[in-house]
Amino acid sequence: MGQPGNFSFLIEHSALYAQLGASAEQVFASDPNTTLIKLRQLGEALARDLASRSGVEFDDGTSQADLLYKLNREIGLAPEVRELFHTLRIEGNKATHQFQTRHREAMDGLKVARALSIWFHQSFGLQGTAFEPGPFLAPQDPSLELRRLQSQIEQLKAELGDTSQALHSKQQLAALTEQEKEQYEVLAQQMDVEARRFKRQAAAYERQLQQAQQQFDAQLKALQARLDGQQVQQAKSQTQQASQQLYLNEELTRILIDQQLIAAGWEADTQELTYAKGARPEKGKNKAIAEWPTQGKQAADYLLFAGLVPIGVVEAKRANVDVAGKIPQAERYSRGFPLQPDQTAAWQRQGQATPWHDGQHGHFQVPFVYSCNGRPYIRQLQEKSGIWFRDVRSSANLARPLMDFHSPQGLLDLLTRSKEDAEARLAQEGFGYLKLRDYQQNAILAVEQALAEQRRQCLLAMATGTGKTRTIIGLMYRFLKTERFHCILFLVDRTALGQQAQDAFNEATLEQNITLGKAYNIAELGDMAAEAETRVQVATVQAMVGRIFQSDTPPAVDEFDCIIVDEAHRGYTLDQEMTEGELALREQDQYLSAYRRVLDYFDAVKIGLTATPAKHTSDIFGKPVYTYSRVETLFAFADRLEDRLAAAQSAAERLTPALLAKAFRGELVPQDPNDEPAAELLKKLAEARAAAPKPKRGRKTVPAAEI
Repeated sequence: MGQPGNFSFLIEHSALYAQLGASAEQVFASDPNTTLIKLRQLGEALARDLASRSGVEFDDGTSQADLLYKLNREIGLAPEVRELFHTLRIEGNKATHQFQTRHREAMDGLKVARALSIWFHQSFGLQGTAFEPGPFLAPQDPSLELRRLQSQIEQLKAELGDTSQALHSKQQLAALTEQEKEQYEVLAQQMDVEARRFKRQAAAYERQLQQAQQQFDAQLKALQARLDGQQVQQAKSQTQQASQQLYLNEELTRILIDQQLIAAGWEADTQELTYAKGARPEKGKNKAIAEWPTQGKQAADYLLFAGLVPIGVVEAKRANVDVAGKIPQAERYSRGFPLQPDQTAAWQRQGQATPWHDGQHGHFQVPFVYSCNGRPYIRQLQEKSGIWFRDVRSSANLARPLMDFHSPQGLLDLLTRSKEDAEARLAQEGFGYLKLRDYQQNAILAVEQALAEQRRQCLLAMATGTGKTRTIIGLMYRFLKTERFHCILFLVDRTALGQQAQDAFNEATLEQNITLGKAYNIAELGDMAAEAETRVQVATVQAMVGRIFQSDTPPAVDEFDCIIVDEAHRGYTLDQEMTEGELALREQDQYLSAYRRVLDYFDAVKIGLTATPAKHTSDIFGKPVYTYSRVETLFAFADRLEDRLAAAQSAAERLTPALLAKAFRGELVPQDPNDEPAAELLKKLAEARAAAPKPKRGRKTVPAAEI
């Protein structure tokens, strides 16, 4: 089987790589689904090779998601490289299970796989970073004519929808639709011919592939056997140098951004789903339509439509561009968006009479704006990475970085959930039924005031024994009752703390004598499949790491809009205090990284609880919004003693009848074997009294003691 040029340079490392790449290209015309499967296998082989060179342990049972997580943890993969690996894995899995791959998607996969292969070759090839790969050679795409017809059909549909077109246009649409059917038949025939041609070669190819796989496995074992510390360090250095050379052009950047939008729940295709090709919003569909025109001959890179509601604007740039500084450009598109008659204005959906004032002399038509460059979020380079977001409905809302795009439902919830109304309800909500101490009530009020002042991180410093659990139950109940937040993540660093929290949620009574667990649906530890009605999720950091970073279906960044972290300082505890399974995060800095990444992942308000605020805690949550004074701490200590005394008295009262009964039966203290129990003596006394003759009137009664 001949080897096309796009992956032929990989033969220097392994025949397996070259054969997988060549096969992916050769089956492209007949079976784009298999193209993505082969590319996923190529990504898996490259990851195992990299792990072997870097001293990262794995076995046959290690999944690609787990291996990539280990590689990133041990050697720190560049975010762009991680994204390339991730894209091949996700798209390959879709091809394996859904069987709906189009040629366009397979072509994008080839481009992503080639970029990853070039990075690998520049890391470990003989030429190193001096290797020049040349241009990508696109295989012939048999679906081009079909896509051209589909584009014309969408354009005509858009014209018919925008204006009253003559009968001629409708007839033209009918003719194009008929041609589309014919072209589908032509494409099917072409794919069938290619499939039969490839089938004749398949048996020989499979034998070659099996042989290459055996050689590859032996090669990895030999590499692992002779590996030493110096080679591991050299491999890490080489990958870092190659990562600095990695360049994602405009096309690759758009492919990655498309994938990010698709993963968040939007339909996206920067080449096909465009305004010029007739793409328009539709009821029941969530579309990211590319190149949407705005005022002044400008076009937004993407306009996000939740059904017929224009809800978001995306400004997309190349990977090396400062994304934070491009938010004003997205804001200009929001101002200049021309609302069309068949669309529903977002400000109307929110219940407003007019668009949002921009603080100058104009109005925002679209409420949410984004700026991105396809580069995953890096805290150290946050202004040049991630997805920057701003809610333009208020001048007090600042731009902030996100790990990913919001989901369509998340944006609609953000649009219609009124923070101002919720805060007004909080101000009117009483505290009587919560049965809190004054200092606990003050702590809740301090958090609510901080949120009203636009703070998104809050820290409560609450001494041990001051009723943190009762305070946080009261805070959560007020948040949920007033609809300040939709779904709260209660995050702990170990299972025991989570179980304690669950017990408290199901036992502590609130108004009308109900518990938090009765009032709202709480997803407990281990129940990670959040449902729409879930209002509270209890989870460990370790479980969330697996769900977010080691899953094909991570949660949306807006799944939780509030995170409450119990014992916030314990995110930094040493491993010897962790249980089995938690030890997978082996070093304190690794745990800190995972702990921080979980918090950074969600676009949520973060509230930390700690008895011992330290610098590293304040780095995440800021300075405490409330700290007990010395007098309040003494009062809390006195309250705790009073509660314990009351509990002891209550227990004593419950035990007293039982103690008397035991004493009566002679069971309270050890008995002399020669002594009869008191109960037996009393029984004999009663029998003797019954047997004694009744005394006659006037005669002296014999005392019972004399019987």
